[in-house]
Amino acid sequence: MTSPNDSTLHPASDDASTPSETPSLGSVEAARIAVSALIDGGVEYVVVSPGSRSAPMAYALAEASAAGKVELLVRIDERSAGFTALGLALSTGSPAAVLTTSGTAVGNLMPAVMEANHAAVPLVVLSADRPEELRGTGANQTTIQLDLFGEHVRFAADIEAGTSPLRAVETAISAATGAFSDLAPGPVQLNLAFRDPLVPAPGEKLPAATARPKFRIGTDPLTMDLPPAPGGLEERRTVVLAGHDAGPVAEAFARAHGLPLLAEPSSNARFGPNAVGPYRLLLEHFGPESSQPVERVVLFGRPTLSRPVASLLARAEVPSALYQPVPVAWYEPGRRTELPLESLAELADFAGRGPSSWLDAWLLAGSAAQHALDQVLAREAAATGPSVGALVWQQSHGQLVLGSSNGIRDVDLAGLPAAEPAATVYASRGLSGIDGTISTATGIALGGRQQTTLLLGDVTFLHDAGGLLLGSGEAQPPLRIVVLNDSGGAIFDLLEHGAVREAGTYGDAVERLFGTPHTVDLAALAAAYGVGHCSVSTTAALAEALVPPIEGRSIIEVRTDRHSLRALHARIKAAVSAAVTGVLAG
Repeated sequence: MTSPNDSTLHPASDDASTPSETPSLGSVEAARIAVSALIDGGVEYVVVSPGSRSAPMAYALAEASAAGKVELLVRIDERSAGFTALGLALSTGSPAAVLTTSGTAVGNLMPAVMEANHAAVPLVVLSADRPEELRGTGANQTTIQLDLFGEHVRFAADIEAGTSPLRAVETAISAATGAFSDLAPGPVQLNLAFRDPLVPAPGEKLPAATARPKFRIGTDPLTMDLPPAPGGLEERRTVVLAGHDAGPVAEAFARAHGLPLLAEPSSNARFGPNAVGPYRLLLEHFGPESSQPVERVVLFGRPTLSRPVASLLARAEVPSALYQPVPVAWYEPGRRTELPLESLAELADFAGRGPSSWLDAWLLAGSAAQHALDQVLAREAAATGPSVGALVWQQSHGQLVLGSSNGIRDVDLAGLPAAEPAATVYASRGLSGIDGTISTATGIALGGRQQTTLLLGDVTFLHDAGGLLLGSGEAQPPLRIVVLNDSGGAIFDLLEHGAVREAGTYGDAVERLFGTPHTVDLAALAAAYGVGHCSVSTTAALAEALVPPIEGRSIIEVRTDRHSLRALHARIKAAVSAAVTGVLAG
């Protein structure tokens, strides 16, 4: 999470010739150089927010788009634009850019840049700026834009007006895509200063339109195989934890070594014969006082969802290792207790191979827990968070986006691992915020060019309701949005704040400050943005609503009651505990 060294921080500003030494480039000419370099660097999509100072880039991009070299999207809200570009970069695996004018427009990108930083996403910020002679003079819409994002970008360059941006763009693309050996991929900022005139020269016009080849990026769910663990490895009661972005290697490693796989939904490893569904409720049954305590932990990806997992990793008597073949952005070296290992051979020596009784115990406990959980949910007449999460997980194909807060945790609790993955799963776990979720999912759907389902809560939905706004003629994503609407923030009731609310010692403060109740009519909101809407209140009705193929955008609103959620989770925990205790004792 650092930038290239100071000698490369501002390459265009440090080394570019001054206008007095060489003829100054016109603004549109400089913009064309920047756009050409971006395309050469692998940028396929640019999200544009309108503005005057950024006009040279907009015209140059329009020319490239007409020539079939780049895809443009337009968003009037820069925050939405930033998250849309983030989603495009996630689903394509290529750097995606976002263009803004000067002033507060740039600041609106901060949440997307922060998420891209911690999630190692190649997001390219193109911020237009006033020339040097206007800075600090009180000129309209002018502020300090360079280094606005601080440590959240891998590279930042200030390109003076009239100079070539080529070197800066090339360095930025290298930094964004992880070409520097000591840096993970991540966001970069190119701050481009432009002088008047900001429009093409008289007589210039768009080139003849050329159709851009349409092809779908390979985003189908991935699987892989590894050779069986050598028989000479020591037998150990090791568990494989697959956190966010672990990838299918985690599943393959667990299977090859005969180890239980505890996989978060966005790990893209929650499948296969070794995967255990409601694992977070089982960890206490394999704790230090049990007959079969966990001896070691192997971690793939970043764990973000549950306190039982965090508690396991915090246990000093349980050695843990992290598979880290490349630099990562989500932690600083030396700040975690896991032993980082770069090769699977080293990881195999650390993990050992599991005794058959070890995997059998976990699979038996997992099956009993899943059955007990399903029975509790089946007795609920109305839809609940866990039942909705389980159903959406089961029926999603193509791409699945899981919102932060309860949505992804409901899937983590109740989503049954399949034999083979049916969807590629995305989630904003860099900083786990609810910001820009609809916009991110829109970018994922457009970039992946396949049906996409988004599961999120009502507060997350409302936080980015503006992400539903698409201008006339803008591409419509194949996106189905499932909104779990319990009229507020349910997750806090499952934390310590729920106990405070039940005690009544703070009156209605917990409900107001954490529950944030509302009465928004989601059907009316959907209609205002021209998005189809239907409302259901049972899992049976939801199952029916999920059957039709996804065409364009639609919203399924699932009405639920959050005030009964704490009690439901208590019943689930009690039922699972009784079932697992019974099978392990037998």
